[in-house]
Amino acid sequence: MQKALYLANLIDALNRSIGRTTAWLAAVMIVVQFAIVLLRYVFGIGVLVLQESLTYMFSMLFMLGAGYTLLQDGHVRVDIFYRTAKVKSKALVDFLGSVFFLIPCCGLILIISQPYVAASWAVLEGSKETSGIPGVFLLKSLIPVFAILLLLQGLALAIRAFAALRKKD
Repeated sequence: MQKALYLANLIDALNRSIGRTTAWLAAVMIVVQFAIVLLRYVFGIGVLVLQESLTYMFSMLFMLGAGYTLLQDGHVRVDIFYRTAKVKSKALVDFLGSVFFLIPCCGLILIISQPYVAASWAVLEGSKETSGIPGVFLLKSLIPVFAILLLLQGLALAIRAFAALRKKD
């Protein structure tokens, strides 16, 4: 069990590092959005690359930060019984949810996204706009990265939940 918990700690460290780094994109997005508004409405200049960069940054923030959000228990819970449940009950919900829902869903996203991403890479897909960012293939590559990071964090969650279930009271 110690090796499994060590693996869970490594996964946590990976997602924590990526999440904290990616969180800075929110501040960058504010500055870029301010620049877009200033250029557009004060100077009458539209800069498509800046506008598209917001989409890229938001995608990176969401896709790369999902594992970190799970690590921080920041995803929305609809279960009204979870917050008042005992530690072992929470561990059981976390374990079963990870093993039967989260991990398979991430695996499915990973499998289904492969042809979509590969097709984009095959043509080095770029923006539909002439002066847009020529890296749509990179943006689409975030889909399997998202699935892998979330799957790994789900594995770490399952390991910790299993350890909590095995723990003697």
